[in-house]
Amino acid sequence: AAAIAEVRLSRRRWAVVLLFSSYSLCNAFQWIQYGSINNVFVRFYDVSTFAIDWLSMSYMLTYIPLLFPVAWLLDKRGLRLIALAGSALNALGAWVKLGSLKPHLFPITVLGQVICSLAQVFILGMPSHIASVWFGSHEVSTACSIAVFGNQLGIAVGFLVPPVLVPNVEDVEKLAYHISIMFFMTAGVATALFILVIIVFKEKPPHPPSRAQALIQSRPTEEYSYVQSILRLLRNANFLLLMVTYGLNAGCFYALSTLLNRMVIHHYPGEEVNAGRIGLTIVLSGMVGALISGIWLDRTKTYKQTTLVVYIMSLVGMIAYTFTLSLGHLWVVFVTAGMLGFFMTGYLPLGFEFAAELTYPESEGTSSGLLNVSAQIFGIAFTISQGQIMDRFGTKAGNLFLCSFLFLGTVMTAFIKADLRRQQANLDNEQTVIPSEERPEGPRSSSAPTGCSGR
Repeated sequence: AAAIAEVRLSRRRWAVVLLFSSYSLCNAFQWIQYGSINNVFVRFYDVSTFAIDWLSMSYMLTYIPLLFPVAWLLDKRGLRLIALAGSALNALGAWVKLGSLKPHLFPITVLGQVICSLAQVFILGMPSHIASVWFGSHEVSTACSIAVFGNQLGIAVGFLVPPVLVPNVEDVEKLAYHISIMFFMTAGVATALFILVIIVFKEKPPHPPSRAQALIQSRPTEEYSYVQSILRLLRNANFLLLMVTYGLNAGCFYALSTLLNRMVIHHYPGEEVNAGRIGLTIVLSGMVGALISGIWLDRTKTYKQTTLVVYIMSLVGMIAYTFTLSLGHLWVVFVTAGMLGFFMTGYLPLGFEFAAELTYPESEGTSSGLLNVSAQIFGIAFTISQGQIMDRFGTKAGNLFLCSFLFLGTVMTAFIKADLRRQQANLDNEQTVIPSEERPEGPRSSSAPTGCSGR
């Protein structure tokens, strides 16, 4: 143990995680800013609803092939390069969109959105990594939650702000003016955040923040093979089941977010602002759900049971939302959408926590990356399929389509064995007595930090 560096916490750690959370928020806002006022952009650019849906789906599409090169880059080149790339691409995409303020310039807005979707690949897998490199073992879950919350909050702001900034006016010139205000504000914020990343974001703190991190930093890099790690994960039957069930749940959430404006406007014409508020309700109640389920897991360690209960409740929430959407009472839709969000979005960090348990000691970045790939693949499939079903058979049929897959996911979750390897490693380590001078910081667990992520 003499060769291992001393463990000490850096004051900069909170600035780093809050800055990451902020540019993640800005990127998530750009994901949903078209979808939340789908009907307005359809009219402005004179394109199909499907074309506007693709602006949201481009985020899912670019993530799938680029996840592994970016994860490899993170392993080889470290946090600072990934943070600079993510925040720079986010700002660049926002500026490109400003070149698309005339109805015939739809391809320019597509280009801007694709650049933003590239930025997202450098953002989604980062929370667990930032938490483990900068934070002590007793605060790593909190740090990870803060990093994920930025993304969720960005989606919430993306539902709330565009309907307010861009009212559905007839005059195309006026519409272009309103859209330009939204694009300028986004570009300004994204640029300021990029400059802050250059100044504030360091590769790692001067001293490792935890014993686990000190051990990782002291071992030779040859010991770790990225490809071998992925192959081991793909041979883990419990993890594979979780990967599919996670993808089904998150894919439903992505489809629902992308198509929400179309569903609400269909039943409640002229209610663009309330459609945004319903989206906001889904995300905010989901953030509360995520927080409560995280605290519950820390207390009880009942990963399998909690995941299964939340999955069942996501299905119940989806069924309730499906059958209340067409009743003609907006307040009822707010209530059922809030319940749906509480469990469906609340499930997302549960999935990452459960994966970290099932796959220890593999890198959480790799396991959460594979869960995200599964989510993006199902997200694209569900968004396209539900959109087509809604066009032909109505919104109820489209939502029942999602209900059937949530039911399948619930059944599959019941078959996952709770093989809690990280818990076992903790118990084994607690039985190994650590000399007292090696405990300079807080309550100690030698576990790998929790893996968590977000949209």
